Amino acid sequence: MMPWLYSALGLVILLLAGDALVRGAVNLSLRIGIPALIVSLTIVAFGTSAPELLIAVQAVHDNADGIAMGNVVGSNTANILLVLGVPALLRTLHTSECDSRKNYLFMIGASLLFIALAFVGTFTWVSGIILLIALFGVLFTAFREARAHRAAGEADELEEIEEADPDMPYWRIGLYLVLGLAGLPLGAELLVENATIIARMYGLSETVIGLTLVAVGTSLPELATTLMAALRRQADVALGNVIGSNMFNLLAIIGIATFVGPISVDPEFLRFDLWVMLGASLLIVPFVFLRQDITRLWGIMLTLLYVAYVWMLL
Repeated sequence: MMPWLYSALGLVILLLAGDALVRGAVNLSLRIGIPALIVSLTIVAFGTSAPELLIAVQAVHDNADGIAMGNVVGSNTANILLVLGVPALLRTLHTSECDSRKNYLFMIGASLLFIALAFVGTFTWVSGIILLIALFGVLFTAFREARAHRAAGEADELEEIEEADPDMPYWRIGLYLVLGLAGLPLGAELLVENATIIARMYGLSETVIGLTLVAVGTSLPELATTLMAALRRQADVALGNVIGSNMFNLLAIIGIATFVGPISVDPEFLRFDLWVMLGASLLIVPFVFLRQDITRLWGIMLTLLYVAYVWMLL
């Protein structure tokens, strides 16, 4: 029972510390004059992926490569099937009003690049550099387009960053940063160590634990964001959140983690899980290109597909 409790505690610490780090970093950046546009494209995106990143780094350090890979692949699958499926059960996501085609193609490109590198058998620092170059290309393109099409002023940009508070005092910014930087490694260590213990207790592989327990846990912030976006009828936020998160998971997390050590790829990923991830990504083609809404029926189908996937793993 204790490993489950410690895993849950580690997950809660990770989520709270990640939120604290984002708040502190965003407001420090704005206070020292970094434009909100750059903050939203970089610091917010990296900050919300901090729990997954710390888990991957800790897992590689502990030689638990299955958890590192499972976290990324499982999170991407959960982001499509669960994070879009569950909110659609409550309210239709009007994705027909969104234009996410270019970012979606970037996500598919990142998925194909990741799968190709996985077939080498091990993610090394060379693989990491390739992934990070691709990430830089995506960010540079997004930054140029955002600047070219920006019609609103700085005040409007600030409204788009929920964590932004231009009047936040420096002592509070410092407190957020300290809590975030201290909590992330602590939460990651608790979660990875106890997830490994759970895997051994129940005769499961680290890969399965990474694909299920760890992946779903680290997808909770995306699920919460998408639920709120659905309730507020902000389908563009919901879809953009999932696409952006998946790109960062593939390019940034494994890319950075390779500098801690090589990440071996379990053959089961090559046979099954990577193709499930890619298949789940292709399922949203009707919402991106054919301008269909994610209705309750779609929500039921996506959610049931995820339940079936987890059942097959376990």
